[in-house]
Amino acid sequence: MAGEPAGKGVRQLRAEDFERKTPIYCVWEITLACDLGCRHCGSRAGDVRPDELSTDECLEVVAQLADMGLREVTLIGGEAYLREDWDIIAREITRRGMACGITTGARNLTQERVDRAADAGVRTISVSIDGLEKTHDAQRGRKGSFRAAIEAAERVAASPIRLANNTQINRMSMPELPALAQILADIGSKAWQIQITVAMGRAADRPELLLQPYELLELFPMLVWIKKTILEPGGVGLYPGNNVGYFGPWEKYLRFGGDSGAHWNGCGAGTYTLGLEADGKIKGCPSLPSTAFTGGNIRDMKIADAVSNSEQINHIGQRGVDDLWGYCKECYYADICKAGCTWTSYCLLGRSGNNPYCIHRATEFEKMGLRETVVKVEAAPGKPFDNGRFEIVVEPFPDDDVPSISGFSMEDVLALNAQSLSAWPREEIAKFLRHR
Repeated sequence: MAGEPAGKGVRQLRAEDFERKTPIYCVWEITLACDLGCRHCGSRAGDVRPDELSTDECLEVVAQLADMGLREVTLIGGEAYLREDWDIIAREITRRGMACGITTGARNLTQERVDRAADAGVRTISVSIDGLEKTHDAQRGRKGSFRAAIEAAERVAASPIRLANNTQINRMSMPELPALAQILADIGSKAWQIQITVAMGRAADRPELLLQPYELLELFPMLVWIKKTILEPGGVGLYPGNNVGYFGPWEKYLRFGGDSGAHWNGCGAGTYTLGLEADGKIKGCPSLPSTAFTGGNIRDMKIADAVSNSEQINHIGQRGVDDLWGYCKECYYADICKAGCTWTSYCLLGRSGNNPYCIHRATEFEKMGLRETVVKVEAAPGKPFDNGRFEIVVEPFPDDDVPSISGFSMEDVLALNAQSLSAWPREEIAKFLRHR
């Protein structure tokens, strides 16, 4: 799920939240219109939805969220600023006492738009950057999008608004993460949210782009190194997304609050989080596929009623060990973890409750000399928030396997810097992004 904390403690769960068990955070797609063409976009954004909410309907949504006690709302798209009334919505969120953030690809986040966001009381703008220049531009589908994102981030950093960033971790971006972390520290970012690219939407069309589960064995220690060596000295907080987990030896270093004993406690979709689509659909998480997880529409019912009564929304919070399957059902952490991120497992396997993207699981398989790979067996239909289907294959860990970061030595990874255009030659980039 996208976004970073808009202010210290706003999204952090409090004692009363465990009693109330109602959403405190909403990610709201206010338009599907977009000025990029991201090759990993789960919603396949580009064109406006046929029947997006009017300004008055959006203001009614804000009132309902405030009445429910939400503390934070992040506006997304598509590209939120392509909707002309975006700052009217943001201003009302602020007026109603909720923290407002925006997540953006920032291709056209001009100074005028940054000023409008500041005037509306927006606390945080998170600019998406998915690697070094050529890597980012290729994934985002527009030449010049990296330069535009960096320049927009610098405008935000110079404004009253807190700059954050977010990055998709996949086979293209993984070896560039240390260099990217240094860039973010240098431009004044205060928070970096990372998430693993999920087999949804356009990413489901590009299986070569996706990490294999066993690559977490190299990713996690590198993330800890980045945090300790670059981010903490640079004043940048690291916020792993809900599909970066779970448990294992790195949990206390990477989980927010892990140094104080916090740990993954199951998918919060519909319990502590909420997702809204631009045409009024209500979901427990903004990333979840619309067909299977829409619990109502704000044109037909109150948001609070959907959260309380819709099985599509509240069943995730009620999931128990009996609902799990495969490795996750027998896992030591099954009753706490509950198979991690619902979005990741459902989009990958067509069914939640079993999630191979888990560092504990990868570590346990490694101990047995085995590893899991995912293989595409069914194509996605080509609609917003769709998914195909992959299968898990267990195979022996190759005897001649040499630890690497997407095939690069750590020495080569650390040689990349802000002046590097990409870790990858043009033909490799084309292979990763080929529609299959």
